[in-house]
Amino acid sequence: MRKLYLRIYLAVLASLAAFAVVTAIAWRSLDDVGPPHRAVEVMATIAQNALPPATASPAEQQAALERLSASLRADVALFAPDRTTLAVVGEPLPPPDPRRERGSWGRPWRHGPVWTLRLPDGRWLVARPPHDRRRPPFPLIVTLVLVALAVGVGAYPVVRRLTARLERLQAGVESLGAGDLSARVKVEGRDEVARLADSFNRAAARIESLVGAHKALLANASHELRTPLARIRMAVELMRGGVDPKRKKQVERDIAELDGLIDEILLASRLDAVKQPDVEDHVDLLALATEEAARYDDADVHGEPVAVRGDPRLLRRLIRNLLENARRHGAPPVEVHVARAGAAAELSVCDHGPGVPDSEREAVFRPFYRFTQGGTSTGTGLGLSLVRQIARRHGGDARYVGRDAGKSCFAVTLDLNGGVTAAR
Repeated sequence: MRKLYLRIYLAVLASLAAFAVVTAIAWRSLDDVGPPHRAVEVMATIAQNALPPATASPAEQQAALERLSASLRADVALFAPDRTTLAVVGEPLPPPDPRRERGSWGRPWRHGPVWTLRLPDGRWLVARPPHDRRRPPFPLIVTLVLVALAVGVGAYPVVRRLTARLERLQAGVESLGAGDLSARVKVEGRDEVARLADSFNRAAARIESLVGAHKALLANASHELRTPLARIRMAVELMRGGVDPKRKKQVERDIAELDGLIDEILLASRLDAVKQPDVEDHVDLLALATEEAARYDDADVHGEPVAVRGDPRLLRRLIRNLLENARRHGAPPVEVHVARAGAAAELSVCDHGPGVPDSEREAVFRPFYRFTQGGTSTGTGLGLSLVRQIARRHGGDARYVGRDAGKSCFAVTLDLNGGVTAAR
């Protein structure tokens, strides 16, 4: 991560250096551009009128040049057409460039910026403003270098803060990978790094929840498996002396209970691990409920046909678990009602039993939770948990409605388009 920090910081400094160099080159290039040619001719004519003719004595030309220098407050030199010196006021100035036949504005490296004018009579007038002598050779370059240094120093904490947040995010990922499921990172700001940190926290929370659920599932499963296995082991020991039909039937029930428990554990694990449905189809919920209720003598189904999109096997298991829960904990008759509720289908299963206390309305949907009724508990405690998992997989939910008119009801809502399809 330190390499990234250095690369970002050096990129900022390189950009500043390139900007300074390009600006300096452009400044020097534009600095050589003098005034328009017509303006140079006008200035040359004015200067010749202020000077004596070329035939005047050197003393007259020197005196006139001194007056011109005082007026311009500049170093001035007058050269003959052959570029020999005629008069000089102030510091010596370079002769006109032999390659130039007209006046120009230049910046010789050793002499600073100078004006060169060719007078109509062929003489040359060279002038240099005195204030330029106090300027550094490359003032703009020096200024740009100072600005670049200031920006470079100011950019360091900005770049370092960004990479420090990335380093903390990396530390959180490494902690999570090392097994610390409670690892989280602080979300700072509202930029892409902050959104990445927030996504990491949500992913870590989801992983912690799934691992915790699987740990609880395995712990409870190991406990629940011991009971039927112990009964089977005892029955086998007792059957050594002879086969008792009653004991044989009990062993068959224990084996069926063990098989059902393993089946529900596997289904619960698959629902947690696989988010995409195995099959998606249009299912008539009323017809499916009627098929499942036919397995019970005291179940009555009524309502309207409602087609939902989902996995038929999971929806069948949902209805079967609700009917089995009503048979075990309720009292006949069992009533199943199917209806449309806006953009969802609602399935309710009611019995005439004592119902669930208000304090345990949500607890009954926890895995391996057993509602004790009359001092005893039956079932594996996974039935209603699977009902809620399947309902949420199909874009709905499961809840305990409560007792009404002597009936205890569980209700399930299902999205007509299915949970995955609706999410797309």
